[in-house]
Amino acid sequence: MSKIKLSYRINTEIRHPQIRIVGDGIESKICTVNEALRIAKEMDVDLVEINPTGKPPICKLVRYDKFLYEEKRKIKDKEKKDREQRVEVKELRFGPHTDTHDLEFKTRHAIKFLTDGDKVKAVVKFVGREIMFKELGEKILLELAEKLLEHGVPESLPKLEGKRMFMTFKPKK
Repeated sequence: MSKIKLSYRINTEIRHPQIRIVGDGIESKICTVNEALRIAKEMDVDLVEINPTGKPPICKLVRYDKFLYEEKRKIKDKEKKDREQRVEVKELRFGPHTDTHDLEFKTRHAIKFLTDGDKVKAVVKFVGREIMFKELGEKILLELAEKLLEHGVPESLPKLEGKRMFMTFKPKK
């Protein structure tokens, strides 16, 4: 896991003449840095510059340690959500003369991929004159689809593109 590094200007580090202050329990307004620091001191909080590019820059009245904790938490939650939403497509390759034992072996892998939440793309590759055995490739893919019915749903019927016939499966919800 990567270290999250956040840096914000706080209190006297803010170098703009006019700023907009926001925070809990106060009304948003434009004032000078000195006036904002006085308000922050009265409320026993810090003045944190959250948007330095704004016109005028936006500063928040909040406890700095609490603010950093919440920002790091937001970033971690976003990264976690992105990881969960990422779906990989795992590819299984077959030939038109794939034996039943090999099909069983690769079916177990496909089941594992589908239970992990990944999509599975089954490909039958025809080399040379094997393209004459299109029916064998289609039979292999349909047999695989039948074995994966309780774990995944086929997205389409077998398609032939060039010398490759493929079929994709998505996990059952």
